[in-house]
Amino acid sequence: MSLISRGNIQKQLRPGLNKVFGMAYKNVDNEHTPIFIMETSDKNFEEEVMMTGFESAPVKPEGSGIFFDEAQETFTARYVHETIALGFAITEEAMEDNLYESKSKMQASALGRAMGNTKQLKAAAILNNGFNSANTGGDGVSLFSTAHPTKSAGNQSNTGGAVDLSETALETALIAITQFKDERGILIGANAQKLIIPSALTFTAQKILKSELSTTIKGPAASPAGGAAGDGVTNANDLNIVRTGSYVPGGWHINRRLTDTNAWFLITDVPNGLKGFTRTALKSATEGHFETGNVRFKARERYSFGWSDFRGAYGSSGST
Repeated sequence: MSLISRGNIQKQLRPGLNKVFGMAYKNVDNEHTPIFIMETSDKNFEEEVMMTGFESAPVKPEGSGIFFDEAQETFTARYVHETIALGFAITEEAMEDNLYESKSKMQASALGRAMGNTKQLKAAAILNNGFNSANTGGDGVSLFSTAHPTKSAGNQSNTGGAVDLSETALETALIAITQFKDERGILIGANAQKLIIPSALTFTAQKILKSELSTTIKGPAASPAGGAAGDGVTNANDLNIVRTGSYVPGGWHINRRLTDTNAWFLITDVPNGLKGFTRTALKSATEGHFETGNVRFKARERYSFGWSDFRGAYGSSGST
């Protein structure tokens, strides 16, 4: 077991040190909250099953009997909770002789930040791996796919492919979401709620969702006086309909753990889409060892992230 001893904190054992730094940064926590519906669990894992519903009602010819349809289960999404834990230990002498931090307050704070970072990385991984065919959900394909199988509506798509974020691309995505259908091919009335982006797209998103006028470019345009042939012209007199129509009511949210600087995502109002389960909330504990006097600190929690209904999100991987 690794120990923090006086050899690790030599400068903190002598007077004259002005400041100890490097372990008191602000945390970047709760980036998962705009993305996932969070629930609690009291089991080792949770399962959610997709039901088909019924087909559109057919015409009943006069004098004939009605058609009886049947609903059935199709696929199951499983959430297996992982145990995340971390700790550190410090010698009794290091605790006694440390002149600047009583009872390892800084280390305890750093422990909390390390636990929080793992949780945010686990959550962001659902989107980061959302286009990876090796990372499949209950229906057997990746979260963002053009080939989500259904009972009788063929394959459905919830991705715009390799398209960069722009006003036009966002409009296309918003329209695609309104065309989501259930397992039997019936429209479900889905709408986008939030835009999730990496840090690199911060200003692109702000321009699209906050500009009063359109940010799209006409082109190629006729060569203006003194300009090069094919210069694009901004639609300066067109309204930004995405903004004026409030088509993304939840605005945009930055997730700094997204690894693809061009990928972007929309969270929809479809229930039971992207979900997370808390099996055991974060707990911390401290104990001293009788023989050595060493003091040990630990933190532990259990949770899982995943998705049940792919219609809860729409994603584009960007062009590069």
